[in-house]
Amino acid sequence: MNIRLFLLGSIWSLWALAPLGAESSPPISPALENFAAARNEGRVPLGVDLTQATIVTAPALSGPAGKAVQMLAEEVERRTLVRWPVVSVQPAVAGSAVVIGTFAEVRRMLGERAAEVSLRENDVTAEGYQIATLIPADHAAPLVVIAAIDARGVLFGAGHLLRNLRLGPARAGLPEPLNVVTNPRYPLRGHQLGYRPKANSYSGWDLPQWERYIRELAIFGCNAIELLPPRTDDAPDSPHFPRPQLDMMAGMSRLAAEYGLDVWIWYPALDENYGDPAVTAAALAEWGAVFQALPRVDAVLVPGGDPGHTPARLLMPFLGKQAANLRRYHPAAALWLSPQGFKQDDLEYFFHYLEQEKPEWLAGAVFAPWIHMELAEFRRRVPAAYPIRFYPDITHTKECQYPVPDWDLPFALTEGREPICPRPTDMALIVRLLQPYTIGAVTYSEGVNDDVNKAVWSALSWNPDTPVTEILRDYARLLISEPLADDFAQGLQELEQNWRGPLAANTGVENTLAHFQAIEKRATPADLHNWRLQAALYRAYFDAYVRTRLLNERKLEAEAIAVLQTAPGSGSEVAMTAATAIFERAVSQPVGLELRTRVFQLAEALFQSINYKASVPLYRAIGQRRGATLDTVDYPLNNRPWLEEQFRRIRGLPVESERQTEIARLVNWTDPGPGGFYDDLGNLATQPHLQGGIGHGQDPAFLQTPLNAHVPADGPPMPLRTSWLDYIWGLNDLPVSLHYIGLDSAGEYQVRVVYPKYSPAAAQAKIRLRANDKFEIHPYITQPSPTAPLTFDIPAAATKSGTLTLTWNRELGLGGSGKGCEISEVWLIRKR
Repeated sequence: MNIRLFLLGSIWSLWALAPLGAESSPPISPALENFAAARNEGRVPLGVDLTQATIVTAPALSGPAGKAVQMLAEEVERRTLVRWPVVSVQPAVAGSAVVIGTFAEVRRMLGERAAEVSLRENDVTAEGYQIATLIPADHAAPLVVIAAIDARGVLFGAGHLLRNLRLGPARAGLPEPLNVVTNPRYPLRGHQLGYRPKANSYSGWDLPQWERYIRELAIFGCNAIELLPPRTDDAPDSPHFPRPQLDMMAGMSRLAAEYGLDVWIWYPALDENYGDPAVTAAALAEWGAVFQALPRVDAVLVPGGDPGHTPARLLMPFLGKQAANLRRYHPAAALWLSPQGFKQDDLEYFFHYLEQEKPEWLAGAVFAPWIHMELAEFRRRVPAAYPIRFYPDITHTKECQYPVPDWDLPFALTEGREPICPRPTDMALIVRLLQPYTIGAVTYSEGVNDDVNKAVWSALSWNPDTPVTEILRDYARLLISEPLADDFAQGLQELEQNWRGPLAANTGVENTLAHFQAIEKRATPADLHNWRLQAALYRAYFDAYVRTRLLNERKLEAEAIAVLQTAPGSGSEVAMTAATAIFERAVSQPVGLELRTRVFQLAEALFQSINYKASVPLYRAIGQRRGATLDTVDYPLNNRPWLEEQFRRIRGLPVESERQTEIARLVNWTDPGPGGFYDDLGNLATQPHLQGGIGHGQDPAFLQTPLNAHVPADGPPMPLRTSWLDYIWGLNDLPVSLHYIGLDSAGEYQVRVVYPKYSPAAAQAKIRLRANDKFEIHPYITQPSPTAPLTFDIPAAATKSGTLTLTWNRELGLGGSGKGCEISEVWLIRKR
């Protein structure tokens, strides 16, 4: 029999024999003591031993406060195999205890001992709490008190204690007395939990797994969850669903109500014409059926776009009707609107409507992705009567609200838009810099790939001054294990640093892997079944495999180019055949196979643990861009696809001299010639003339800073140069500029430029190039398809000073995704 199950059964048997209201915990069996001793080596000594504590709470406790006590008892037992008895009077014997409840309840339960605890009720506000530790002078059994003024405070106080307890087999306590009074900085601290086909992992969860996840979010201070209705822009069903969407939605609403958490609904307005009364009537009936099915709804957020494309003049009256519809079923619920994706005229109408109409049905405005202004400006434009809710995207890496800064192309190609992405430092920057303009956030999430980010966001929304390392240690200690906590917390920060800067130069990637391999060796079998450890290991092995491949494939390309340079002597066909054979060694002589094997093993473990779908064919992920990183793990990281496509074209040329000319063009692709300049924009190492803006540290949304961005690696490898797979992006209406000095004032120049066109969305905006904000080099044009360099003359008057600034911008005021101003390569060529 599994020893853990045997020991757990023994503890349950002892607990079952104890009468209700027993005054002390059941004794610990010798078998469990021996097991615990072996497992607890090297743990922090307990200054406050609570291993055999009793939970003392108010009689007949129910509702959210009762859930808080249940959570405390169950989470301790889950990690210690010891059940803390729950009683409604303080035990007469001198045993350790945790007294929990409202201040009034705590005073009654403490009785005469209340005078020994300095309760600070006047310092505690809504959802806040006090934790006090009382250790008698004779060092008798300690007493921990959790007191709050409301049920949520009881819940969050229990979560605070759990985050600080040292828990292991037959072991529970604190390293030192815990004494704290704390209140949340922001009243709204939530996360979107979208049970829909698009959300990786979530689509396979049933209510018990949801309850565990919601409970763990609450432990870090989360007080709201956001649900999605059955009809969104997603597929209508998923092969992973354990139950229908509306049924699950109602169940999750009930769970949130049991814990006393707010329930939001993200509800897009998807119909074509809300000016049609029949369309509006049908939408009112559809939404009303959802509202009626949910036991708790506190607020509804309607995005103005992404998805949805209703003009603001039609959307606002429609939402007024839906607000009344919502109150029919949930009288205290409120409706909020995000003007995301609005074009400039719709955005101006939105601001004007709030100022002039002052709609009472609107509770507030939401700052979301694809709102094309700074949050500070948004707060200034929205009338002060309307609070601002933050809706930050914490789940995506690129083509998103807060992209990963300085992310290199190899990672973007292989890990894509929704990989496992712990970004604790980035999250802290965004919370501290931007959230002060709001009442707090319900974050945008597509699954558990951002699990670390949720914990960091929740904790910092409670107290923005909390050190990030402290949050990560709490996270690791509670959700992984105490012995691994410090190392795991450090590893999460190292994973974030893996993604900073040029990958080829980042030797820290191997150090990160070695760090996690050491954790892997120390981990117990139970630890290795922990999905959060599996996820971190997956990223560490994946990153290392990508870097191993990158170094090898760059080496192969250098060898292939050297062979192509011999073409004038060997002949074009011999050179191209030899270069192809060199490239083929990436397949015939692969590197890093042991890393790749472990990546696939961990992907399977994650699917078994939490339905994490790392592949479309293997696990039926909804799409490659939705966390299916196994499907791109071997994406080419050099110019092989493009060069082999060029070889096929060159072989079709009729004469050898033409073939030699084309091979020379490939070999010398980046050479701008004498007196010229070259920038591979989007490549962190080769864009010397780019004007950088104010930088990520002040501008995490890249609204005033050009962004190094990447083409989506959907489907099979694209026969494009790697220099076309990344680009510099002037998001929204931001221009992009290159500045040159040291030009020949008497010389003549031309500019050659590559505009990447990789999706229909990019074709919706045209791009323009000007010199020195004075000379139009070309008017607004559509990016060419297929992608190819374009060449334009520079007026001599633009360079006569010896300096030149080239500036690109897309058509202004388009809204949408902000695409349109993307540039991959620029050559400034001296003609004579």
